[in-house]
Amino acid sequence: MKLRFSKMHGLGNDFVVIDAIRQQVDLTPARVRFLADRHFGVGCDQLLLVERAQQPGVDFRYRIFNADGGEVEQCGNGARCFVRFVLDQGLTDKRQIRVETMSGVITLTAEDDDEVTVDMGVPVFEPARIPFDSASDAFVQPLDVDGLTLPITAVSMGNPHAVQVVAAVDAAPVALQGPLIESHMRFPARVNAGFMQVVDAHHIRLRVYERGAGETLACGTGACAAVVAGVVRNLLDSPVRVTTRGGELNIRWAGEGEPVYMTGPAVTVFEADIHLE
Repeated sequence: MKLRFSKMHGLGNDFVVIDAIRQQVDLTPARVRFLADRHFGVGCDQLLLVERAQQPGVDFRYRIFNADGGEVEQCGNGARCFVRFVLDQGLTDKRQIRVETMSGVITLTAEDDDEVTVDMGVPVFEPARIPFDSASDAFVQPLDVDGLTLPITAVSMGNPHAVQVVAAVDAAPVALQGPLIESHMRFPARVNAGFMQVVDAHHIRLRVYERGAGETLACGTGACAAVVAGVVRNLLDSPVRVTTRGGELNIRWAGEGEPVYMTGPAVTVFEADIHLE
């Protein structure tokens, strides 16, 4: 099978983006893993699939696959690349599009400065909806990890996140704690582990160990989750500049019951064809 694809990134969080509207696509978990492999395939953190919408009032369907081949609910950096892709490929001429994802419909807006703003929806704190095994609905909860009790904030941005505050992200034990938090038994669907350093009320530094991908240079939903966690813990005030290893995102959130807005870049690296067995 011959596939045309684009290699894109949002702050170094990189993607293989495939148009499944104008070409036949038959993806299996093994094929996703091959495409994501940085030695034998193309190399990416996630693979994004552009499909026709399946419901009225929506422009496209957006599917996300992690490097391990598993399909997931949401990807913020990928959403920005999605809108840049469909515009550049001539699939739409709209500057604002509505896209259906596994976790619901999101609205994407291409800004005049080549950045993209994504309405990421309303954050979810109810443990059962994250999902998170807890009888408490407190914003800060203890999580036992490798003999330590970590105070975390569990929140869903369409996908689950566990955010902890650290003194310095450069020294944070991301490689050690990340996979332990990701697969923690209290998160039945696994979780993205965020390590947030508060610089001031409008600026944080962030590293995220992503579910099914490992640590990435940036995580859009992780940035949203971290800002939300900081606001509800009275550590941050919107808007917040989020500095990741790949660059910066700007996050706005008016408070509980309101959607989170994320603004940042989306870059096309190259386009090519690949043959899949």
